[in-house]
Amino acid sequence: MFTLHQTGGHRKLKTSLKIVSLLIAVPLVLAGCGTKPSTEGQSAGSASNAPEAKKTVKVGISQIVEHPSLNATREGFLAALKDGGFVDKENLQVDYQNAQGDSTNNLTIGQKFAADKKDLVFAIATPSAQAVVQNVKDTPVLFGAVTDPLSAKLVTSLDKPGGNVTGAADTHPDAVPKLMDFIASEFPKVKTVGVVVNEGEPNAAFMVKTAEAALAKHNVKVVKASVANPSDVKQAAESLVGRADAIYITLDNTVVSGVESIIKVATDKKIPFFSSDRDTVEKGAIATYGFKYYDHGYQAGKMAVEILKGAKPGDMKVSYPDKLDLIINAAAAKAQGVEITDSMKAKMQDKNNLLNAAK
Repeated sequence: MFTLHQTGGHRKLKTSLKIVSLLIAVPLVLAGCGTKPSTEGQSAGSASNAPEAKKTVKVGISQIVEHPSLNATREGFLAALKDGGFVDKENLQVDYQNAQGDSTNNLTIGQKFAADKKDLVFAIATPSAQAVVQNVKDTPVLFGAVTDPLSAKLVTSLDKPGGNVTGAADTHPDAVPKLMDFIASEFPKVKTVGVVVNEGEPNAAFMVKTAEAALAKHNVKVVKASVANPSDVKQAAESLVGRADAIYITLDNTVVSGVESIIKVATDKKIPFFSSDRDTVEKGAIATYGFKYYDHGYQAGKMAVEILKGAKPGDMKVSYPDKLDLIINAAAAKAQGVEITDSMKAKMQDKNNLLNAAK
């Protein structure tokens, strides 16, 4: 400690101390002009120059049941997320939950996602979408594989959904009428169409009504065989033998889950069988007007990317498939005693949609 008492010496000492202080401060200032980011506003000891960690986006997927169309929807959705920069196990955490066709499981999944506070929830099929929309209020919700979002009460407007919900509907407005017109024009002996249906599914009930209205214009009647679960499908299909000249199913999750039984009945009894989804045609139905569910899921996935990057679901229109064409399974037609005519082929825009044709 300095104890000088002379006034002049004290001034000299103060001046010397100022000079020393300046000499010490200069290199510190120069060091602060380097490439390190500013620490303004940060607490002492924070690692301001550490690289910022990637944010992990959390997406929940609720699916009512396993079957090809819904699985393909999910695969297309995840592919679109990846193409949009959201890669599973890198910056994306996917929580996939399948209700296995059980309504209690379905509701529990919706409640789980509400509690988990996901960044986005994707609900595949109408029952899953209804359970999610009922429970998830503060998180963006997208739906896919839903036939009629309005009657399912998922949104109040297709053009301006509002709120936190939007999505991709899986039926083109012309799909069912076109298929019914195809049956009436190309199968003139068909006077009654049997429909295996779970009328507890709103999408299925809506499509059956649409089919009835379209067939009525051709004086073709509809007879229903109701089911409550996939194990009922075989008996329902058999009940149509002798009562229906053809069989048709909608985008009905319950029925599609047991569709092999219908294919067997149609093949054994030589009854033309038609479906509303391409995957069932690939399995063994004769024809549909449809699209690939992978493309449908991809369409929903592109909407998800927009939302995760800042778009508001309520401002996004509900989308519809933009590709609709006649698809025919030649091998299934032959197995069910149907000849593929030139008239049928002429209705196809893409000749590649004639599946399993003899080489």
